Amino acid sequence: MERPAWAPQSIDISVPSVSRIYDFYLGGSHNFEADREAARKAMRFMPGLPKIMQANRAFMRRAVNYAVGEGISQFLDIGSGIPTFGNVHEVARAADPEARVVYVDHDAVAVAHSRTILAGDERSGVVCADLRKPGQILDSPEVTGLLDLERPVALLLVAVLHFLEDEDDPYAAVAELRDALAPGSLLIITHASYEGIPVAEDVAGGAVAVYEEIRNPLVMRTREEIAAFFEGYDMVEPGLVAMPHWRPDTPVDQEDPYAFSGFSGVGHKA
Repeated sequence: MERPAWAPQSIDISVPSVSRIYDFYLGGSHNFEADREAARKAMRFMPGLPKIMQANRAFMRRAVNYAVGEGISQFLDIGSGIPTFGNVHEVARAADPEARVVYVDHDAVAVAHSRTILAGDERSGVVCADLRKPGQILDSPEVTGLLDLERPVALLLVAVLHFLEDEDDPYAAVAELRDALAPGSLLIITHASYEGIPVAEDVAGGAVAVYEEIRNPLVMRTREEIAAFFEGYDMVEPGLVAMPHWRPDTPVDQEDPYAFSGFSGVGHKA
């Protein structure tokens, strides 16, 4: 198996990665055959998986624009993945050229590629760290050097919390991050759920099983379980909804039912 020049020597390109599977769904080029094989296997059960990822990205862009409109110029994107066109720093800076962004991921390819893209960008940073250890993120030189936690920050947890199992105590991790943020900060979340998926739960479960096979379990939570991540925040209208329904820029296209899988929401820390 040939290793591309951009792939860090430290990674095993025969082992699928969630970040690189996501990159494949979005039409990116930073993925390997093992990632593509896992993605295609999951798509046998849920052919609309790429549409779900596109809806995630579209929601993220709207939420970032909302944050800038609320006067926020600092962004902490945890589980940021492999940068594709229209990432957080590009969206934020189109509205506020002074916006500062720190990307966090534990995938070596995502981190390496992010650093390449952001080389020379003094208002962006990349941290190799895990959401399960918020202290390492908050104490990193990139966060302490680029972000002023005494001022509001937009915290993005887009399509990442569903990769934390209950035994990882994801609620405690989100609460620790919340407590470190200033009043006026925003929490931006998307999360997978069986609710809204346009196939039977046992069929969708086939796709979930693919992630279990690659040792990245996909935890499908209920709307109520996802809402619990927003404890300590006031929900921004329209609340916790399917991604296309969160402050759409244009009339909502009902054509592809997969786009309405799972939930999205933004919380405001009073």
